[in-house]
Amino acid sequence: MCEGRRHSFECYQQRRSFLKVAGSAAALGIFGSAPLSGAAYAAALSKAQRDKMSPADILAVMKKGNDRFRGGVRKNRNYLNEQKASAPGQYPAAVLLSCIDSRAPAEVIMDLGIGDIFNCRVAGNVGNEDVLGSMEFACKLAGAKVVLVMGHTACGAIKGAIDNVELGNLTGLLGKIKPAVQATSYSGERSSKNYGFVDAVARTNVQMTMDNIRKNSPVLADLESKGTIKIAGAMYNLQTAALDFLS
Repeated sequence: MCEGRRHSFECYQQRRSFLKVAGSAAALGIFGSAPLSGAAYAAALSKAQRDKMSPADILAVMKKGNDRFRGGVRKNRNYLNEQKASAPGQYPAAVLLSCIDSRAPAEVIMDLGIGDIFNCRVAGNVGNEDVLGSMEFACKLAGAKVVLVMGHTACGAIKGAIDNVELGNLTGLLGKIKPAVQATSYSGERSSKNYGFVDAVARTNVQMTMDNIRKNSPVLADLESKGTIKIAGAMYNLQTAALDFLS
């Protein structure tokens, strides 16, 4: 504590310096948390924060976020603050291709906030030219450093592909998954009723989608070859809430 009138100016200067530092730290969300998951009063992810992270750093933040989610200790976010902070501009660290399944919202299960990631969602997390174009925008133009393909267990689209379901435009979508059904090595019953087989196909589908991204997008393949981005995969378990990242 500052005592006496002769120390009043020094006390004022010390307090002013402390508040300035504390205010800056709060704005950057650096109180013991990773850049993608700041404290409740933190602003959205900034360009400076995103640019300092490597693709490996970003994947590590996602993994830690899923650990928090599974442990029931998610960050106490202020989404309104994040909305206001991100309104002038966005600097997402990653772009995801995930399934439309209502039980697998990527931002929630990885404890991420507004402005942290781009998210393309389509049944069976399959890609096409529009998705690839979105990913190229996200990485080449907007600066995202990770492309993550996220599948999940007990996927209805995978089951439909196994059962050769035909229904309007869904027929063509499931056709994009069928190569994964054929490519999956499995010694047990190869049916949609066998969840072990369904999940094995889902994992194969993630890997094949990653391969197709590299094959069909020279833009993304070039960025990955230079180390600018990382194309990765993950499987989300609906029962355990665990996110298993693939190489």
